[in-house]
Amino acid sequence: MKERLQKIISAAGIASRRRAEEMIASGRVSVNGEVVKELGSKANAVKDVIRVDGKVISAEKTNLYIALNKPAGYVTTLHDPQNRPTVVDLLSGVPERVYPAGRLDYDSAGLLLLTNDGDFAQKVQHPSYQIPKVYRVKIQGRLLAEDLKKIRDGIRLDDCIFRPEQIQVEKVNPRSCWLQLTLREGKNRIIRRGFEAAGWRVSRLERKSIGPVHIGTLKEGLWRNLTTKEVTDLIKSVK
Repeated sequence: MKERLQKIISAAGIASRRRAEEMIASGRVSVNGEVVKELGSKANAVKDVIRVDGKVISAEKTNLYIALNKPAGYVTTLHDPQNRPTVVDLLSGVPERVYPAGRLDYDSAGLLLLTNDGDFAQKVQHPSYQIPKVYRVKIQGRLLAEDLKKIRDGIRLDDCIFRPEQIQVEKVNPRSCWLQLTLREGKNRIIRRGFEAAGWRVSRLERKSIGPVHIGTLKEGLWRNLTTKEVTDLIKSVK
């Protein structure tokens, strides 16, 4: 059966569908020896010889779904031009190549999902699905009731509005406090930028859950396979 090339590439664990489309458009994909650049092109993953960057790909693989407790100080990419540690460095023992299904910035810690299933990755990270994500945030100083109201009402940024779906004070220290908040937006560094725009500096940021998947007791720097129920519940949550 013929399928769209980007779907085949994604199913082979090479890249997400969006990234696969970029590969096709840039002439990096060939079918039976001929370069294909049309995004609507189809092929048979079993009968046709499909190459990406000259290497034959195989559609036969085991789908992997991984939860990683990312420490701060790691970039959420496969390679970093500045030679900083990447999340891949923490995946000792993973039998196949996986890639992040979403982002978590360099200074942040917590739950990060990785997979070799392009369809799964697309659903988890696409902003239209708006999966709720829960974070713990430590800020310098204390928030008063009027400060919380200001944040609940929304902080306008250059590219969006920072408006947590839920926010509450979790713990108060002499010079700082911990908050827990829920967001559905996926803008880059939106939590840090939102608090900075409101006059507060974030000193620690941890993601505790993505939809029905929770970090639980997983220690920082370690990973585990998602359970079948977690994968099923996560996919159901984005339909």
